[in-house]
Amino acid sequence: MQADGTTHAVLRSVGLTEDRIAACEPLTGGTFNTVSRVTLTDGGDWVVKIPPPTTPGTLMGYERDLLVNEATFHALADGSAPVPRILHSELDPATPTGPYVIMSACPGRPWSEFAPGSLSATEVRRLRAELGRIVARLHDVTHPDGFGYPSLALGPLAPAWRQAFTTMTDAVLADADTYRAPLPRPTSAIRALLAAASPVLDDVARPALVHFDLWQGNLLVDGGPGARSIGGIVDGERMFWGDPVADFVSLALFEDMEKDEDFLAGYAEGSGRPVVFDASVRLRLALYRCFLYLIMLVETVPRRAPRADLDWTWTHVAPQLESALADVESALRAED
Repeated sequence: MQADGTTHAVLRSVGLTEDRIAACEPLTGGTFNTVSRVTLTDGGDWVVKIPPPTTPGTLMGYERDLLVNEATFHALADGSAPVPRILHSELDPATPTGPYVIMSACPGRPWSEFAPGSLSATEVRRLRAELGRIVARLHDVTHPDGFGYPSLALGPLAPAWRQAFTTMTDAVLADADTYRAPLPRPTSAIRALLAAASPVLDDVARPALVHFDLWQGNLLVDGGPGARSIGGIVDGERMFWGDPVADFVSLALFEDMEKDEDFLAGYAEGSGRPVVFDASVRLRLALYRCFLYLIMLVETVPRRAPRADLDWTWTHVAPQLESALADVESALRAED
């Protein structure tokens, strides 16, 4: 199958001629970049990521130059986790092709595509423990220069996590105002509540590599029944340097991470220390839940999500945001 359009131009720019392409197929499941899987005649598999045009009114503030985050995550996670290898990249939007990243394809298919019950309880427990060990290794990767997005979409890296996270949440709330996104509370009230809880963020002193999108659609499972393993962690474009606790939100999306005994056991094994859910960790986790659910609600507007997706997000995500905000309020009351 012939590659076409921008993907064709990108492949030509790295010297890949049509006679070396056996197939080029779009990959679905993402909501931002255009992603294609290119199978070569020699049996190799590439994944090509191309961002959408930067049309006004289609992006959230933090989404500028997301491929910089992607390339950073995969380059630094290589050796700590099963991630794609960066084969070619162009991150300058002024080049003729525009920005792109070409990566190796990881084995397996998204965990989210397995039908309920198709993975045995024993396999699920083993996979969660393996995932815990992998994520712990990722969190050992640190950055000496500060906290925030490698893309610098919201400004330079900050010396303190409180400063960086406040900038990140303020940007999402500003997007909510710009796009008039429906939220369960006014943005001014949410901003004030997050600010009141922000001193707890000073408990974070080390900028860890945080993926922040570790839901099952970005976790590839490889192998046959009884011998399955984590084949890859993909889509690192939302990464930032920050509090490793933030990754627990998507890892237990809409669930309680404290109940995921298998993941936590693997994480303790991989990090050499258990996760202690003390008052600080629980409040920080509530703040990161607020952040993720705000993104999920606000992004439906610039994405021009269809009515069914809007309804699902309001029905499922808005109550989760309200619950997280209530948890922040409860934690603050307990401090008084």
